[in-house]
Amino acid sequence: MLQLINLSKNFAGKPLFTNISWHLKKGERVALVGENGAGKSTLMKIVAGLTEPSSGEIQFARGAKASYLPQDGIVTTGQSLFHEARAALKELLAMEEELHRIGLDLERLPHDSPEHDQILTRYGELQEQFRHGGGYTMEAEIGTVLKGLGFAQADWHRDCGEFSGGWQMRIALACLLLQKPDVLLLDEPTNHLDIEARNWLEEYLCAYPGSVILVSHDRYFMDSVCSRIAEVWNHTMTDYHCRYSIYLQQRDERVTTLRNAKRIQDEEIEKTEDFIKRFRYQANKASQVQSRIKQLEKVERIIIPPERKKIRFQFPEAPKSGKSVVELRGLTRSFGDHVVLDRIDLTIEKGERVALVGHNGAGKSTLMAVLAGGEIQGGERILGHNVSMDYFAQDQANVLDQSRSAYDELYADAPYDMVPRLRDILGAFLFTGDDIHKPVSVLSGGERNRLALAKMLLRPSNLLLMDEPTNHLDLNSKEVLLDALKGFDGTTVFVSHDRYFVNALATRVVEVDGGGVENYFGDYEYYLGKKVQGGVGANLVFAQAAQPQGQTGRTPDSPLQMTSAPAPLPPVNKDLRLKDREEEKRRKREDQLRQKRLGEIEALIAGVEKELATLEGEMNAPGFFDDPERGLRGGERHAALNGRLEELYGEWEEFSS
Repeated sequence: MLQLINLSKNFAGKPLFTNISWHLKKGERVALVGENGAGKSTLMKIVAGLTEPSSGEIQFARGAKASYLPQDGIVTTGQSLFHEARAALKELLAMEEELHRIGLDLERLPHDSPEHDQILTRYGELQEQFRHGGGYTMEAEIGTVLKGLGFAQADWHRDCGEFSGGWQMRIALACLLLQKPDVLLLDEPTNHLDIEARNWLEEYLCAYPGSVILVSHDRYFMDSVCSRIAEVWNHTMTDYHCRYSIYLQQRDERVTTLRNAKRIQDEEIEKTEDFIKRFRYQANKASQVQSRIKQLEKVERIIIPPERKKIRFQFPEAPKSGKSVVELRGLTRSFGDHVVLDRIDLTIEKGERVALVGHNGAGKSTLMAVLAGGEIQGGERILGHNVSMDYFAQDQANVLDQSRSAYDELYADAPYDMVPRLRDILGAFLFTGDDIHKPVSVLSGGERNRLALAKMLLRPSNLLLMDEPTNHLDLNSKEVLLDALKGFDGTTVFVSHDRYFVNALATRVVEVDGGGVENYFGDYEYYLGKKVQGGVGANLVFAQAAQPQGQTGRTPDSPLQMTSAPAPLPPVNKDLRLKDREEEKRRKREDQLRQKRLGEIEALIAGVEKELATLEGEMNAPGFFDDPERGLRGGERHAALNGRLEELYGEWEEFSS
C-alpha cells in the first residue's frame, strides 16, 4: 500500500530523520509514536504530500491515495453540517449527477436510436459503480458518522460556522472518514472527542477497509485500534509488531540493550586509544599501533540522544479536613429553560478520587463548576470543615494572562514565602533558562497546561477540582501528573477523556446523565462492568473499548461478546529485576578485579621497561663488550627482559579485551 525508500528530512541543517525505509500493508493500523519534536507530524505530512522530504521517495500502490487530518486549525463555514459532510463524497456525487443526466438523455432518445444502446450500457456500468461505492446508502452513512462523532440530528442543518474549534475538528474528521482514503493519516484524532465518541471511532477504525497511520496520546485508543507501533526516535524509525502496552516493555528492553552496547563500545574505544597513546612511539609496537588506529576509524559509533527531561513534582501537603468534604442536597442548575442538573444529591468524602463521566454536554463541567462554588438555582451546597480548594477549569490554560511571561504569571499569584521557589517550580514543569521569560501568548497548548498546573502548587489545598487537566499533555506528562495525584493526600474530583488516566486514578465513578447522577463505588473497570451487566445497549461500546490488548471480543464469524474490564498493564517482574541486579553486581566485581590486575601488569611493564633502559644504557657505554663474559651476560639479560616484556604485553591485551 505504501513504501518509504531512504526517506530523510532536515530542518536548518539538522536531521529530523535519516534514510527511513518502511512499508505499510493494506488494512494495517499503525500508531506512530515518539517524543515531541521527533518528527511524527512532519512524516505524516510528507506521506500526505503536504511537505517535501529532503531526500528519498514515497511509493503508493497503483491508484491509492492518502488523506491527512491535522491536530487543529481547520475551520469550515458557509453551508450546513449535513451538506458539508455530503460534499466530501465528491466521486459519488459526480456519479449521481452523471446518472441523472444519462437518465434524462434516455428519456429523450427513442428506443431505436443508434445512441440509445451505447448510453444504456454506460448507464448500467455507472449504476453498478455507484452501488458498489455506497451511493445508495451514502445519506445513511453520513448520518452514522455524524451521530458517532457526537452530532445530534438537530445539528445537521446548522451552519458549520456556528460550531466551536473542537467541533470544527469533528466536522473535518467526519469528512475524512466519509472519503475513505486508502491510507488514513490521523494526527491526534481524539483530542476533541469525549469518551463515547472515542469509543465509536475505535470501532470504526477497527473495521476500516484501508490502512491507518495515527498519532495519539490515548493509550487505550492505541491499544484498541493498532496492532503495530512505529517509533520515530534517534533519527530513524523502528517497528514493533505488538500493542502499545507491550511496546513500552519491548522499547525499554531495546533502549537498555542499546545503552549497554554503547557502554561496552565506549570502554573498548577507550582501551584502544589508551594502547595507542602508550605505545605510539615504540618501534617494536608500530604495526600494532597502526592496526588499532585503523580499527578505530572503522568503528561505527553508537549515538544515543540524551533522555528527555521529565516533569517532577508533587502537590503540597494537604491540610486536614472533615470527613465530608463537600455535599450537594437537592441541587438544581439550569441555563434558561434547559435543566442540566435536576435536584441531585451528592457527597464527596475525604480521601476520595472521584471521576465524573458522561457523554458530551451531559453536565460534567457544570457539576464541577457547582462543586467549586458556581451559581445554582435550587438546593444547597455545603462545604465541609476546614476545606480549602483549588479549581482547574476546562479552559484554565486560556485564563492565563497572555501578556505576562511564564515567571510573571506565577509571581502574580504567589504568596510571599513562595517567591524564592518559583524558579524551582517552573523548572519542575520544564520551564528552564530563558523559557521562564517566554510570553504566555507564544506557549504551546501543552506548555500552557503545564503552567496552569504549576500554579496549583503555590498554595496548599485539600480538595482538587480538575476539569480535563490532561488536555494537550503528552503521554509522559500524563504519567507524571497521574503519579502526583496518586501521591496527593487530599481529595480529588476530576474529569478526563483519557480512559487509562481515569482507570488508574479513580476510586469512585460518578456518571452524569439526564440531569441526574449515579454512583459506582469502584474504579473505571468496575463502572464498565456494571454498565454491561445492566444491559445498557448504548454503553456496550464502553466494554469493547476496554478489552485486553487488541482483542475485539469477536471474530469475523462470531457474534459480539461482552467483557467487563480492560486488561491491566503487565506487572513488573520482581524476580527478573533482582536477577538483573545480581548480574550487575557480579559484572562490577569482575570489572574491579580486572582493573586491579591491569594496574599490576602496567606497574610490572613500567619496571621491566626501566630495567631494560638501564641495561641498554650500560651496554651502549664504551668498553662494555671488552669483557666477553660480561657482554654475554648482558646479551642474555637483554633477551630475557624483552621476552618478559612481550609476555606482559600479551597479558595486558588479554585483560583489556
